[in-house]
Formats: sequence, C-alpha cells, structure tokens
Amino acid sequence: MIRTYRRLAAVVIAAACLAAPMASANDSSAELTTGGLVLTKHPGIEMRSEDLYVSAKLVRVRYRFVNTSAEDVTTLVAFPMPDITIEGEDDMLSIPTEDPRNILAFATTVNGKPVRADVEQKAVKDGVDRTAYLRGMGIPIGPHLRATNAVVDALPQARKDELIKAGLAQIMEYNSGKGWERHAYATWTLKTTWFWRQTFPAGKEVVIEHRYKPSVGTTSGTGWGSPWSDPSKDPEYPARRRHYCVDDDFLAAIGRVMKATNAQSPPFTEERIEYILRTGANWKAPIGDFRLVVDKGDASSLISFCGEGVRKISATQFEVRRANFTPTQDLSILILKRGGIQ
Repeated sequence: MIRTYRRLAAVVIAAACLAAPMASANDSSAELTTGGLVLTKHPGIEMRSEDLYVSAKLVRVRYRFVNTSAEDVTTLVAFPMPDITIEGEDDMLSIPTEDPRNILAFATTVNGKPVRADVEQKAVKDGVDRTAYLRGMGIPIGPHLRATNAVVDALPQARKDELIKAGLAQIMEYNSGKGWERHAYATWTLKTTWFWRQTFPAGKEVVIEHRYKPSVGTTSGTGWGSPWSDPSKDPEYPARRRHYCVDDDFLAAIGRVMKATNAQSPPFTEERIEYILRTGANWKAPIGDFRLVVDKGDASSLISFCGEGVRKISATQFEVRRANFTPTQDLSILILKRGGIQ
C-alpha cells in the first residue's frame, strides 16, 4: 500500500532518531538518519541525475555530475555517517555492522573505479571534542561497541568518576540473579565522516556511485491499526502520520490482514528508514533527472512514504521520477512486515 500526494508532506526529522511508535513494544531499536554525498558547493558543478534505490538491506545511489565551467574543479567530497549518540542504558540503535569505523559498510566508486577515502572520527559531548582525552585513557571512541564499554567499566574507580563528572559515562545497575551489579558505560556522541578530494574536469561528466547498509529502526510489533491504541490520546500521533504519509487506506489494509488472519493485534513487525534528500539542493542547478526506487522487500509487506507521482513497478518496488528537481524534504519510509505478535 503506497500513498501518492500532490505535494510532499511537511516533515520534521530529528538528526538521529524518531519517536517510538504509539503503542509500546518490546525489542525496539531506533534508526539513524542517513543520506548522500556532500560536496563543497561550487557554481560550476551540476548534478545531471541522481538514481536512488532504498530498501531495508541496501541503499544504492548513482550520481552524474558535470563541470560546466571552463576550468577543472577539485573539491572535497564527503559522506557523513549518522551520529551515534548513547544517552541512556536502554538506548538500542540499529547499527548494521561491527566495524568501529565503517559502521554502514560504505563503499564508493568514481567512473567505475573504487575510491580510497579517508575517515575522520570524533567523540563529542555537549559540543566539546573529547577524542584526544578518551584516546589518552586508552578508550575506543565508539560508544556503541562492547569493547568500548568493557574498557570503561574496567577503569579504576577514580577514572570512572572522572568520566561520569564529565558526562562521558553513566552507571547502570541490574540484578541478573547474582545480586545487584554496577557497571559503567559510555555516553558520548561519535561523529564519523568519510572524505576524499575529487577533480571534476572542465566540460566532462563524472559518475559517482556509492552503496551502504542502512540503519533500520525496528519494533517487534506495531501500534499502527491496533484496536488497543487510542490515537486521540496520543499527542504525537498526527505528526507521525504526516511523517510517513499514513492515510486511512493504509490503516484499512492492516485491518483487512487482521480480519483474514483472525489476529487480535496487527500481525506485523515495523521497519523505519530515514534518508536525507535535501543535500541534492547544493548544486548550480536543480537535479536534471531524479529517480527514486523504494523496495519494501516482500510482497506481503505494507509500506507508506511521502512522494509525488508514485508508480508501482513490481510486486515490491515503487518509483518516483522528477525532472529539474530541487529536494526540499527528506525521505521517511515505514514498512510493516508480516510476522508480528498476534
């Protein structure tokens, strides 16, 4: 089920993750907002086309750039990873790899040849760069990694107290059957950016392609269409509906599945994907030819996202084509997969 709108709905997107679904559910992880390449803005470089494919397993983008100026242009090309912020012991972020640097398995090519990009990583807390401080203590700077928290927890108490005072760590307490335990864990933000310098020859086309595994927010169940939830009592419900352009037909489709399966609650798990489109407005002219394909992965899944002129092109894929396109909204995708708690 996909909804087509005359214009993109207004969407307010948090930099890291969305609010939780309206009904509480176990095993919920939050998605990280991802996007495309960022170049230093140059008046001579046009993005002639962007071909974007988004699914829960893969994001793939192909850009065609043309330098319309009379001189070669060399500029910085960057791919900023989403920030990873740990603020509480219950934070569960969807991070698809265990790689401490390349968290999304990002890879890129230029004119078909692999690019060797550099990476910059910083540990930041309250706007202050604490990278050198943490590395000086021998602490890995990925706050989501088990190895990082093992090092933090093994520090002498005086060092732990120092981190806690600086807001870089907290203590969690729990009883796993062996009495109450206290353990320290990291609470800073990891900022990661891949970058390289790229030359755009005068009057020539450069094709840049990249792919990565998206961060997909998940919930083992969904509150959408649940007979037990009362949207009138949820002040965030209208904003969530606008965020994904959820309409009455989408909710009715959930009801039909429930009726056909005699389910007491919607038999779906939830997947949420965020993608930043607005960086495509950083060029000399609008994107000449923009193509978006969103793949829901399984024909039995339900999907909703905001788009104009959406066309179904296969059992699982939906296409949006725009000419002379200047993106002003980002992309938010809601997928309901069969197999939730019934």
